[in-house]
Amino acid sequence: MLFGYSSTRATSPPTRNLVGFVGNPDFFPLRLFSSSSNQQSFRVSYLINSFGFSPDSALSASKHVNFNTPEKPDKFIKIFKKYGFTQTQISNLVRRNPDLLGCHAEKSILPKLEFLEAKGISGPEMAKILSSFPSLLSRSLVKRIIPSYEFVRNFFKSEQKAIAAVKRFPDILKSVEKYVEPNISILREHGVPDSKIATMMQYWPRCVVVNPCDFRKVVEKVEGMGFDASKVTFVVAVIALSMNESIWESKVDEYKKWGWSEEDILNAFKKNPWCMRASKDKLMACMDFFINQMGWRPCHLAKYPTIFGLSLKKRVVPRCSVFEVLLSKGLVKKEVSLNVLLITSDKKFQQKFVVPYEEEAPDLLKLYKQKLYLSNAANIDEV
Repeated sequence: MLFGYSSTRATSPPTRNLVGFVGNPDFFPLRLFSSSSNQQSFRVSYLINSFGFSPDSALSASKHVNFNTPEKPDKFIKIFKKYGFTQTQISNLVRRNPDLLGCHAEKSILPKLEFLEAKGISGPEMAKILSSFPSLLSRSLVKRIIPSYEFVRNFFKSEQKAIAAVKRFPDILKSVEKYVEPNISILREHGVPDSKIATMMQYWPRCVVVNPCDFRKVVEKVEGMGFDASKVTFVVAVIALSMNESIWESKVDEYKKWGWSEEDILNAFKKNPWCMRASKDKLMACMDFFINQMGWRPCHLAKYPTIFGLSLKKRVVPRCSVFEVLLSKGLVKKEVSLNVLLITSDKKFQQKFVVPYEEEAPDLLKLYKQKLYLSNAANIDEV
């Protein structure tokens, strides 16, 4: 392991969606449940026919839901359809959290949907949020959701930013006292200003909804690496070091495969922690292009970790196409400053690599614009 960190990300258990059994009496004979009460048999049948449960999962879930007539679950379905949820979304919601069917839909579920709607979250957005975080509907609106939202809004001093954070990670509304408040305090203890904490919470709220003991270890590790707590790179480093251990190690291995030493990786991380957030596919594509096509040395690339966050098709390829022409004519050196070539603004790039060479290479601007045009074509996908 290159450096230590903690991971607290949890994953939801996969759901099983069976097709082809609904309405087939041979597949689901009632005699299988002869030892069950009539009420349980009804619940099992309802879960299968209305929500797509398998017989086994329906039998298991039926022990934890409380309805003996279709009235209660029918109201549940009706309320969600009113807000634009599809039958598939409702079924997914119930399969992930069947306990919801035991709730009084009009007293427990509806007020939460009304609360989200009042905050500007549309029906389709609600469907997406609650399908991924169904446990939010099991939380008390008055005791948990509203106080949590008020805390987040007051911290941001902005309704818009609070809603953005909720949309990105709705579980922030059920974990403020246990996770968010302690972790904010930890960041403050280490000198991170509220403005940088707000950036972290707005764009990466998941990272503050973690075990405070593990979070403190990550923050202390980042501080020990010499990051300045007053700068945004500090919280970015915290985010990067909080990723799943296996994912982190796979990134380290990927860089090593392309010739980076552990020292190269550590130095690159200190310059721009975001280089460890790029996907493996993106890393592989960038390294292949920079090393095999452009001929740049791995140690040269390590000096400019920001380049791994750039778009290959929209930024890197068009500019490198111009650079290759200049290189072939002996007008530039091979190991150019990649900050100037790739990271600077479009205007400054043209002033540096196009305008001065209009006589030696008159088609440079045309080539550059052509590459930019192709990069925006609908049939070209980003790596």
